[in-house]
Amino acid sequence: MPAESFPLAAIAFCGSVVFGATGFGAALVSMPLATHLVPLGFALALYALADIANSFSVGLEKPGNAVRAEYLRLAPMILAGTAAGATVLVNLPRAAGMLLLGGFVIAYAIYALFPHAYRRPVSRNWGWLAGFTGGATSALFGAGGPPYVIYLSQRGLSKEEFRATLGLVTMTSISLRVVAFLLTGLLLDPDVWRSALLVVPAALAGIAVGRRIFLTTSRNVLMRAIALLLLGSGGSLVWRALG
Repeated sequence: MPAESFPLAAIAFCGSVVFGATGFGAALVSMPLATHLVPLGFALALYALADIANSFSVGLEKPGNAVRAEYLRLAPMILAGTAAGATVLVNLPRAAGMLLLGGFVIAYAIYALFPHAYRRPVSRNWGWLAGFTGGATSALFGAGGPPYVIYLSQRGLSKEEFRATLGLVTMTSISLRVVAFLLTGLLLDPDVWRSALLVVPAALAGIAVGRRIFLTTSRNVLMRAIALLLLGSGGSLVWRALG
């Protein structure tokens, strides 16, 4: 088992606490930290296994509350975006990958730091772009959640509809990412599967803790705290890539 497996498991736990509390965001926390220890491709493959366990745990909580029309709008574009993202990933230099990941994380952190009030739901046509962008960033950075969250949060859904729809969308996105990584060979590294023996259980434990936090902590307070964490981790990646 690789020596980095234990810190990678701790990182997976932290990312999954965020996922359990918010319904997304594990990779936004775990990927910037993990890429300080292992190459981006290894981290993407490893956390894809943790993420798929997390996504099924959350996505199947209350699927009956999901809005079917929104899911069916997003799903085909997630497939197209995942294919495009995986194609770019296999040809992406390491420094460029770190720089793009860091910039992506910082951009979302800045967005999350400020409240967003919308007077009326945005057009459903934005769902096509959200699905494609989420699929692409899922394959490239292991983080498809932000485009889905930004779109669904502006569609006038109830809290229950939002969480259930996001859960199914995330489950689909991560499942497609795993298939893409199998086809591109990222998941064929035996060390990935050895590390997963520690990382996946740690991720599931983090989900359980995150669910408790969801019940006791204000979502706004939680998102602000996470955004500050993301600014630091994203900034460190950009610094490394430019250095």
